[in-house]
Amino acid sequence: MRKVVSGLFHSLDGAVEGPDQWQFDSFDPELGELMMRTIGSIDETVMGRVTYQEWAGYWPSPEREADDVFANFINPVPKHVASTTLTGPLEWQNATLIEGDLHDHVRSLKEAPGQDIGVQGSISVVRDLFLAGLLDELVLVTHPVVAGGSFRRLFQPGDPTTRLELVDLVRTSAGNAVQTYHLRRD
Repeated sequence: MRKVVSGLFHSLDGAVEGPDQWQFDSFDPELGELMMRTIGSIDETVMGRVTYQEWAGYWPSPEREADDVFANFINPVPKHVASTTLTGPLEWQNATLIEGDLHDHVRSLKEAPGQDIGVQGSISVVRDLFLAGLLDELVLVTHPVVAGGSFRRLFQPGDPTTRLELVDLVRTSAGNAVQTYHLRRD
């Protein structure tokens, strides 16, 4: 069975929204290498409407594809988009709107042959799949910054207690802590 994996930039105070406003001064070559290794194991992605709309307006361009490894990954990879407001067909290359229940769709992707399934961006989708027990691996890239403000957090008061297993921990030269967790199934 395939794994569903997600990686999020994360501040010391738990922010996962708006990393473009607080993470670039601690983005280092090691972090880039770790990210490329992660996307190298992914052959399909799931994302929400907001991420889809932001990224569809940014990543597909000849200039980006000429010199950006992520653009060369995200543009051709099959993208499954969760939305209650979008209507298909979607314009971005290899993007399809999820018809029906997100959980059922992800379960069917997990049972199909292939590599890992990445959940790109999409805080609400990551959170939903995590709480449903469908997210197998969570990579939190904790940057050495307190983001402050009213940025969204992945976990909220009242969430159920959920046990994870730390399977890898890497410290980068800029002080980022890249923590890889698996959902404990016991």
